[in-house]
Parts: sequence; structure tokens; C-alpha cells
Amino acid sequence: MERGVIQEISLYSNELQEEMELLIYMPSNYSPLYKYTVVIMSDGRDYFQMGRVSRTADELLGSGEIENVILVGVPYKNVRDRWEKYHPEGSQNGAYIRFLAHELVPYLDAEYPTYQVGNGRVLMGDSLAATVSLMAAMKYPNSFGRVILHSPMVSERVLQLTEEFGAPNAFSVYHVIGQEETEVPTTAGGTENFIEPNRRLHEVMEKRGFSVFYDEFEGGHTWKYWQRDMDRTLRLNFGH
Repeated sequence: MERGVIQEISLYSNELQEEMELLIYMPSNYSPLYKYTVVIMSDGRDYFQMGRVSRTADELLGSGEIENVILVGVPYKNVRDRWEKYHPEGSQNGAYIRFLAHELVPYLDAEYPTYQVGNGRVLMGDSLAATVSLMAAMKYPNSFGRVILHSPMVSERVLQLTEEFGAPNAFSVYHVIGQEETEVPTTAGGTENFIEPNRRLHEVMEKRGFSVFYDEFEGGHTWKYWQRDMDRTLRLNFGH
């Protein structure tokens, strides 16, 4: 099986006032003559290392089962950095979302043969990275056409924003949560029930008319289970 290449790139963000590391997966048959769907993954290093997303993409691209994709991982620096950028209450949350829409998207459109339309851009994340992906899509619905959520952290604020969101047809949603996610350890040191708020989020999306794929998998809030879902994730979102 031919393997794609992962490039490490640094992009300075004016919104965040810092250098942002990017991990960019290019398929083995990459050519500037083709057009590519861009998948932007918060928790980017985790998706490559623990989610094995590039290995799954190699297999499905090699067999011609999914469309051409470029995978863009945005890693976090440490647990605190992750919370400040991804959590709705984090001090850098708004700036990180602006970075995705106003800095990262134009950079990718300038550097790679992308479709340059919302449906050609996908946001993907797990846990808090899923939360910020959903919030970014609701903030910039014309910029992102698909959202992939692996076990998002769903707060009352997230539910309220989804309830009030004015363009539920703007993007499609792939939303999975584990049946055992009843006591998820949090950054603050306690535990939270993740599955009940996720069920409420799904109810809100259904009621509002979002285009949603929703499933509750057997398992908990760890990469062991999200990695098992990666094949379906890529097939359902990017399959021909």
C-alpha cells in the first residue's frame, strides 16, 4: 500500500499572536492537477498518532473508495493550551475559531488545489476539539460544509447556540458518542456524563432540521473507540 506524506509546517497567527504548528497529510498520488477536499482536524497530532487517520485514508484512497482529501492537523501545545482554545469558556476560544476561518482557510486555499467552497472544507474533532469544530461551523457556516464530531463536550452554551443557529442546512454533521461515556474525566479533575448532553444535542439538531448522521457506539471516551470508528468516518463523509 502506498503511503501519503505528512508535512510539518508553521503558520503565524495574528489572531492568536503565536506560531501554529500544522501537520498536513498529502495523499501518495497527490497532484496539483486534482482538486482536494480539506479536512481540518483540531487535536491534529492525536488524530494522526492515536486515530491513525492517515493510515485509514491511505487504504481507502488506494482502493478508490473515497474522494481526494488533504488532512490538516492542528495540534495543541499542552492540556492548558487545549482548554483555552477549544473550550467555549476558554480565553482564546474566539481567536482560535477566527484563526481557523480567517487565517488557516485562506492559507490552504492559496497553497493547495482546494475547492474553495464551504462543501469542500470539513472540520473534525474529538471531545473538546469536536466542540470547537461545531462552534466554528456555526460561527462561519459559509466557510465549512461538513462537521465530524467524535464525542463532543456539550455544555448548556453549546446547546443554546445550536438551538438559536439560523442556518441548520448550511453544513452536514457526523455525530457519534459512546454508550459508556457516563463518567468522563475532565480537565478540571472531576467527571462528567457526556452521553446525556450529546443525546440532547442530537434532539436539538433533529428538531432544527440539521442534516445529521448520529450513532451511539459501544465503548467509552477514548481513542481506542474513536480509532475503530475512523474507517466509517471517512467512508460516510468522503465515499464516492
